[in-house]
Amino acid sequence: MVGISAMSLSVPPYRVNLQDWCEWTGAPWDKIRNVVGHSFRICSPLQNVYTLAADAVIRLIQANGIDPQKIRYLALGTESSTDNAAGAVIVKGLVNQALTQLGLKPLSRYCEVPEFKHACLGGIYALKNALRFLTTDARDDQAIVVSADIAEYEQGSSGEATQGAGAVAMLVDHRASLAQVDLQASGSASEYRGADFRKPFVRYLAQDPAQARLTDYPVFNGKYSTHCYLDAVLHALDDFYQRRDVSPADYLNRVAAVFMHRPYHYMPRSSWGLSVLAALARGDSEQRQMLGRWSRDNEIDSQLLLAELQQRHPLHDLNGTETPVPYPLAHQLLKAIRKQPDFEPWVDGKMQLGSQDMMHLGNLYTAALPAWLGCGLEQAAGETALEPGDELLAIGYGSGDAAEVLSLELSEGWDKAAAQLKFHQALLGSTDLTEAQYRAMHQARLPDDLPPLSQGCVISHVGESVDPAHYDKGIEYYRYIT
Repeated sequence: MVGISAMSLSVPPYRVNLQDWCEWTGAPWDKIRNVVGHSFRICSPLQNVYTLAADAVIRLIQANGIDPQKIRYLALGTESSTDNAAGAVIVKGLVNQALTQLGLKPLSRYCEVPEFKHACLGGIYALKNALRFLTTDARDDQAIVVSADIAEYEQGSSGEATQGAGAVAMLVDHRASLAQVDLQASGSASEYRGADFRKPFVRYLAQDPAQARLTDYPVFNGKYSTHCYLDAVLHALDDFYQRRDVSPADYLNRVAAVFMHRPYHYMPRSSWGLSVLAALARGDSEQRQMLGRWSRDNEIDSQLLLAELQQRHPLHDLNGTETPVPYPLAHQLLKAIRKQPDFEPWVDGKMQLGSQDMMHLGNLYTAALPAWLGCGLEQAAGETALEPGDELLAIGYGSGDAAEVLSLELSEGWDKAAAQLKFHQALLGSTDLTEAQYRAMHQARLPDDLPPLSQGCVISHVGESVDPAHYDKGIEYYRYIT
C-alpha cells in the first residue's frame, strides 16, 4: 500500500518570542502561552513560499538519499503563492538549481507539477492526489508533496500572535516506511462559508504596490471561523465513521494518536474535545451514561445535551451579524471537564505527541498538520510510544470551509524512519528578534543589525523591465546559497 516514507521541515531562522511580544504589545502572557504557544517564525524579505518549499525539498532529498530522477510528481500545497500562473514548477526550478550546485542529478524532466490551494487544506489535498497518482499512474516511481505557507497578520489585529512561516516536504511512495494511508478509509466534508477567512485580490489594490507581494493580509472573522472549523471537522468525521462502518466512540477510544490542523495551540484541542462528546452521544448505553454523569455533575440537562450532540446544526453565513455558538451545552460541559481524569485521556492523552515543539512554530497554515505529524512521530520514536500497526488520525481543515480525515497505519520499522526526521533539530539555531527588528521585518525591511541569510534558496531580485523584448516586471528571480 502507498504511504509516507520520509519528511523534512524548513523554517526561517528569525523567531519572535511571544513572551517578548507580549511585553511589546501589552498582551497577557499567561493567556497567550496557554492558548497560542511560545513563539513564531517570520520570513526575511529575501524569502517567500517558494524558497521555503524548495529548502524543505532539498533537505528531504539530501537526508534520505532520494534519486531525483525517480520523482515523477511534485505537488505544492499553499495559500501564499506570489504568482497566479506558476507554482510547483517554480519550486522545481529552485530545487534543480540547488541540486546542480550540489553536484546531484536534477528532478525528472517528466515530473508533474500541480499546485493545490484551499486555505490550510491545500497540503492534504496535494497528499491525497499524490497517493492517487502512485496508485493509478506509477509503478516504482515516487512523489514529493510539499506544504508551505506564510501566515502574516496586520500589527494590532487579533491574529498577530498566530503568525508563522515554514514548509514540510513528504516523500510518498510504495514503501511507506513511516505510515500507510488508505484513501478508501478517509472522510471528507465541504461547505461554502463566505465571510469565514478569505484573501480577496482586491486587497492588493489597497496596499502599497511595492509591498503587495509580501502583505497579503487575510480578511477573517475570528469567532465565526472557529465555528466553521468545529462544524467541518464534525461532518468530515461523520463521513469517516460511515465509510469505515465503525462505532464513533469505540474508534476514538482505540486510535493511538490524533493530529489536526493547528492554527494555534488551543484550537485543535477544543475541536477534538467536541468531537469526542459527539461520538459518545452516538455510542452505546455505557458511553451515553458516561456523558450523562458528566452532565449531572455539572448541572447540565443530559437529555438536552444528547439531543444537541446527536444532530448537526446548520451554521449559517455570517452576513454581517454574529452567529450564535453552535453546541452551547457541549461547550459548557467541555470547559468543566477538560482536566477530569476520565476525560483527559480522550483528548490530551491522544494529542500530546509533538505538541511542545509545535508551541514554538506558530501557525504554518497548510504546513501545520504535517509539521505536527512529523514532530509527533519523531517524539514517539524516541520514547517508543507507538508500535507498528498503530493507527493515527490526521484531520486537516481549510477555511471557507472544508475538512479531511485520513487514517495512517504505522509501518514495520517506522521508528527508524522517524528517527531520521530531525524536526526538532530544524528548530534550533534561531535568532530572536528585538521589537524594532520585528517591526521592520513585518514591513518587509531587513534591519541593518541582522546578518543576511547564509544558506538556502533566496530571492536575488525582482524583475522591473517593461521592454517589449524582455518584459519581466514583478517576476522573482532566485539563487541558492550553499
